[in-house]
Amino acid sequence: MSRGASAYDRRMLLTLCLVMVVMIIGVSILAPQSEEDNPRPTTTNSGPHGAKAAYLTFEGLGRKSTEWNRSLEGLNKDVSDEQAARTTLILAEPEYDATERKALAAELKQFLERGGRVLVTGPTGALLLPDGDVQAPGWIESGLCHTTPEGPGTLARAGSVEMDDSSRWASAGPQYRVEQRCGEDAVVVRYDVGKGEAVWWSSSAPLENAELRNDADLRLLMATVGSGRDVVFDESLHGEVKTLWDAAKGLPLRWLAAQAALLFVLLVVSFGRRRGPMRSPVQLPRSSPVEFAVSMGDLYEKAAVSSAAMEAAKRRLLRVLTREAGLTQGTVEEGPEAIAEALQLRLGGDWSRLSEHLQEAQKAQHEAIAMGSALALVRALSEDAESVRQSLAPDDGRHARLQVESLSMRIS
Repeated sequence: MSRGASAYDRRMLLTLCLVMVVMIIGVSILAPQSEEDNPRPTTTNSGPHGAKAAYLTFEGLGRKSTEWNRSLEGLNKDVSDEQAARTTLILAEPEYDATERKALAAELKQFLERGGRVLVTGPTGALLLPDGDVQAPGWIESGLCHTTPEGPGTLARAGSVEMDDSSRWASAGPQYRVEQRCGEDAVVVRYDVGKGEAVWWSSSAPLENAELRNDADLRLLMATVGSGRDVVFDESLHGEVKTLWDAAKGLPLRWLAAQAALLFVLLVVSFGRRRGPMRSPVQLPRSSPVEFAVSMGDLYEKAAVSSAAMEAAKRRLLRVLTREAGLTQGTVEEGPEAIAEALQLRLGGDWSRLSEHLQEAQKAQHEAIAMGSALALVRALSEDAESVRQSLAPDDGRHARLQVESLSMRIS
């Protein structure tokens, strides 16, 4: 290869790499880091409805804040009674199937009875609490409202917050302490369960990124979690399981993979043709038996004359019968049955199959036959000729006697 061609290849490769780098940088800058309309209050969601700010807030305050991606059953197994007594579990707008509700509620009750504190939000969260029940709001128009603190409780002292009044606490009894209301609807409730405490909010708005900047919302969250307690954000009930790939969330991975694949194909196309080994195509010589057989096969196929191939195989068999097996021409002319009887007298054995093959060959001279059937018949006639030769081969004296008898019959 010339020096000019090599320099051209290097320039082309550098140009492709530069274009790829520019496309990666552009897509990475323009690609959104998080969906603004993602409604899940997860710790990885940096949108308005996410809980990432709450998670980072506890970390900034020196609290032990963790994400739980496994089942609640695993939480009860991994956390001791002492740890549960100083841990607050947050289930923000949990998502689950109706068939899972009973098992989840049992695990949550066990965690509470061991001394843990639980914050659940939304109607689905209330149904997981012991004796928890919600109803439709009492207002004609439900939606966001500014709550009214009620009583001297710590959650009421946080002040008025903006809460979604899409459901209200329905369970009644003196054990349920209502801390915040929207009109007459109870939207912030807490009560004791065993050694622990359960807290319910009608929505997760106070801990979301868009609302946590308000003092009242932050005070309500801190009062609910409690002083000096570890915080566990449950992520197993948000419809997706967090994996190592979440670290790359927001990156244009598909674009990167597509560009890398395109660059690989261009490199192969650019250099494979020039750098590959030079080999001449394999060509069979004109004198090769394989080439002759292929040519003859093509000729018979194009002419669609299967009878010619069968006639040639038949003549070869008759030649073996007269010249090697010693049959007279008159016997051959009498037909296949006479041939079979003569072979039985001379060689012994059953030669009915040879007779049938000769009869089929005679019929094929006057009828159209498929290529596959013709091939099978040609093969059968060739095998018959080989069978006659094998019957003659073991006894040389007998073969010589048959040859003498045949010669004498021709002379007479």
